[in-house]
Amino acid sequence: MTDAPVSTNNSGKSRKSGKKIHPGSGRRKAPVYNKGRQLDQGHEEEIKALLGDRSRQHDLLIEHLHLIQDTYGHLSAGHLQALAHEMTMPMTSVYEVASFYAHFDIVLDGETPPAPLTIRVCDSLSCQLAGAATLQSELENNVDPANIRIVRAPCMGRCDIAPVVEIGHNHIGKADVQSVIAAANNGETHAIEETRIDLDAYVSGGGYELLKACYAGKYNADDIVKTMQDSGLRGLGGAGFPSGLKWKIVREQPKPRLFAINGDEGEPGTFKDRHYLEQDPHRFLEGTLIAAWTCEIEKVYIYIRDEYPAIVTMLRREVGRLVDMGLLGETQVEVRRGAGAYICGEESAMIESIEGKRGLPRNRPPFPSERGLFQLPTLTHNVETVYWARDIIERGPEWFSSQGRGEGNGFRSFSVSGRVKEPGVKVAPAGITAQELIDEYCGGMADGHTFKAYLPGGASGGILPASLSDVALDFGEALFKHGCFVGSHALIVLSDKDSVRDAALNLMEFFEDESCGQCTPCRNGTAKAVELMSKDKWDIDLLNDLKTVMMDASICGLGQAAPNPMASVIRFFPEEV
Repeated sequence: MTDAPVSTNNSGKSRKSGKKIHPGSGRRKAPVYNKGRQLDQGHEEEIKALLGDRSRQHDLLIEHLHLIQDTYGHLSAGHLQALAHEMTMPMTSVYEVASFYAHFDIVLDGETPPAPLTIRVCDSLSCQLAGAATLQSELENNVDPANIRIVRAPCMGRCDIAPVVEIGHNHIGKADVQSVIAAANNGETHAIEETRIDLDAYVSGGGYELLKACYAGKYNADDIVKTMQDSGLRGLGGAGFPSGLKWKIVREQPKPRLFAINGDEGEPGTFKDRHYLEQDPHRFLEGTLIAAWTCEIEKVYIYIRDEYPAIVTMLRREVGRLVDMGLLGETQVEVRRGAGAYICGEESAMIESIEGKRGLPRNRPPFPSERGLFQLPTLTHNVETVYWARDIIERGPEWFSSQGRGEGNGFRSFSVSGRVKEPGVKVAPAGITAQELIDEYCGGMADGHTFKAYLPGGASGGILPASLSDVALDFGEALFKHGCFVGSHALIVLSDKDSVRDAALNLMEFFEDESCGQCTPCRNGTAKAVELMSKDKWDIDLLNDLKTVMMDASICGLGQAAPNPMASVIRFFPEEV
């Protein structure tokens, strides 16, 4: 005779036994395995071996994802699970970061991994002017997709040698189908270092003597701050905040303090930081260490975009040499590698990325100088800003402040590309005009081209007609009253052979791709703008309404500035829309 089914009364007690049944106990055996993806022992062993004795701290997540991507060519679901387990992180946290950055290829169960070799074709404006679209199409028709993957990619910071492709980690400028396929077939996939002034040459020219003098007490930190303020040096990453004032503010904050260098110059048309890091990296490093000493910084993080792989390797090696020489003093320096996200050029998004997270801009206040990296007071600068520090302190503030044309103050490094004879980085006086820059520094317009328009500040700085080529290229009202700004000082020159509306569409497509997706005005606004700008006839009223919402309600500068080129076309080139 079998027992009757067990039932419970309203008190939760078994009517048969009278014993209390815990509501979470269940009445069957626990499953053999935990719910969710099960950790594969093989993947776990591979990740442990790959990480070795590296730290498992959470802010190194992106570095470890790079390690897996570089080793296996993709990020499998099993490896992501094993990495999450090894770093004691939720799988969701690892996945959301891996899926945020363009340079990570996630392969889920049952999916086919990408081809062994990836060739990225830059589709930024300067490369488009140089025939990148045709180049990509020809490459796709001349390679075996099972062995080589062809993808488009945003600006690679080599606009002066457009069109540019990246074969693995090897960049080829002025590329054509023959040179790219030959390099791929020859296995030329590794980054090539191009340092001009190495450590020995820099030291023989007086390098690091100023830093040593600071360590020896021959300089006063407050005096250095005043020198930087008197020089008029401004942040040269785009915003133009007075550098000396930023040093002063950070020095007033409680310790410990950190320093984040933003080398993620992803603004289309911009390549000056790459130029300085390749030409004279130790001038940049000495400037960084002087700033760190002056502001009593505990640790410096140098964040370099993944499109500059040789620079990442070089800086890590050279920082190690400085450690061996005792030149870091009490400051630690760590080089971090970006992963293909334009938004990380925004300082708070860069800070999030250094912390091992998605590069989502923070709401401000508080500002990074008060609460930045790891919630500590943080000095932030771009590469070029600290590059000038040694010269300003050694030569005096007047050496820098006395430069300039009109109301301009100091030097500016212009990244010039497009329809000019001699593109490249041009160090010119602040306040110079576009016409003067083209004529005096770039050898004039390229043969067969007539000056039609120009972008004074990269993708987000708007577009001006050649009739306004006499406007001073500097921070302030001169450009702002025309709906433009100088930003990162990236000048892209268009000619009578180019469509300004097509250029604006190219830029809006870039912003659509690079929007972090955090806020609706930017995420949906850029997508809607691309849709409207792709039509034969633009809906001007609707585009203007969209512009207002994006500028007023977006969280960060990406969404706020994305409509600038579109607005410039409507204002200055109505005949094209």
